[in-house]
Amino acid sequence: MMLSALVLGLILTSNAQNILSKVGSAAALTGLDVNSLTSGVLGKLTPALSLTTAQKPTVTSIVKNFLVQKATALATQKTDPVGSKNKVNSLVSGLKTKLGNVLTVAQLAKFTLLKPAAPSASNVISQLFY
Repeated sequence: MMLSALVLGLILTSNAQNILSKVGSAAALTGLDVNSLTSGVLGKLTPALSLTTAQKPTVTSIVKNFLVQKATALATQKTDPVGSKNKVNSLVSGLKTKLGNVLTVAQLAKFTLLKPAAPSASNVISQLFY
């Protein structure tokens, strides 16, 4: 019994590491530095939305998960441009929904107003909309 639990634990650990390496590869292929982007985005969102100390960890987690999933979707852009675009659009919509569960109505309205007119490499917030 103990041996089978140990084997199961090793299999789960191996699978988790495999998933993390795939996400890392996707981020590398797309040029997205998820940790740096998350930090930059929160640096803008925190004052712009007046995030509370209670909201900040949850918003950070939502943004980081979004950026990881976006990197994975963008990794397929060359082989499946339409599918990649649709997946990113779906992720953007899901991001707004998830943030809506954490932010106040006023904060969510401010978040929507932060959307730049076009994607911009110099505006880290555009990563959340495009």
